[in-house]
Amino acid sequence: MVAAFPVVKLGALLVKQVSKPLASFVKKRAVNNAFFRNYICVPPAQFYNWCDVRMKMYLSNIIRTEDSVPIPKLTEQAAIELGANLLGEFVIIAVASSILLWEYNRQQGKEEIRERKETEFVNQLEQRITDLAFENAELDAKIRELTRLVYSTPTIMANHTKALRESSSVEADSDSAINKAVKEAQTKISPRI
Repeated sequence: MVAAFPVVKLGALLVKQVSKPLASFVKKRAVNNAFFRNYICVPPAQFYNWCDVRMKMYLSNIIRTEDSVPIPKLTEQAAIELGANLLGEFVIIAVASSILLWEYNRQQGKEEIRERKETEFVNQLEQRITDLAFENAELDAKIRELTRLVYSTPTIMANHTKALRESSSVEADSDSAINKAVKEAQTKISPRI
């Protein structure tokens, strides 16, 4: 931010330098053109003179009465010069103000873009946190299921062992019956020696 201050000074100087030729053009135009002189330059100069004299009288504590002399008007040459100077200063101020407003609007646009990006980033973080919370809940459920299975394994093993013993005794009986039937069939079919 330190570098911005000299840039602002340089910008102000640039505005003055660019506006001066425009102001001098306006002054020349006021001197040469009767319409421009009579309707654009002289009336503001006469009004400025009237305000200036009234302010000086007020500050000097001079009270204006009906008998007092009216405020004198400027000569045409003085009014043209003053009006041209006022118009030139107005042009300089208008150019500087327009540049200032343009810069302000540009900064506002940048600020809005930055805020939008920050809001989007925060929303993405919130969404990621929500997703992680769901994943965490799912993993907790799986851990609880595995823990339940681990603690119930001895019961399951005992039940499984019991079922195996019962099925193996049935299988042993059926195997011996099958073997006996096969041997009998073989003895009947085979010739007696």
